[in-house]
Amino acid sequence: MADDDAEDRMIMEDAFKALGNQETISFAQNGVRTLEILEDCASEGALPKLIILDLNMPLLNGTQTLSKLKEDGRFNNIPVIIYSTSINPVEKSKCLNLGAHSYITKPLSHLESVEIAQQFMTFANVG
Repeated sequence: MADDDAEDRMIMEDAFKALGNQETISFAQNGVRTLEILEDCASEGALPKLIILDLNMPLLNGTQTLSKLKEDGRFNNIPVIIYSTSINPVEKSKCLNLGAHSYITKPLSHLESVEIAQQFMTFANVG
């Protein structure tokens, strides 16, 4: 999961902990770091089953990161979910057209966060 907001990362980490699966998620603070982590994963032969991207991040935002992922043959088959506070339909359409699997708006409660974490795990066939 790539998100520059420490509080949002903590909320999602807590949600995964509530499900007993905190080891199944890793965090990056921006798109550049996400690509660096994926390079390491590729060299180790252990790619993630799912990538979750926030839209508004420094260095490379979610849309730019998504575009780079879909251009790289090593990563273009990994499903990407955009996870953002933005409800802008133009942004959503752009991300889906670039190849995002889905676009999920960040929740407002802990219970909703746990439900979304469960959706992420189910999608990635984890847990």
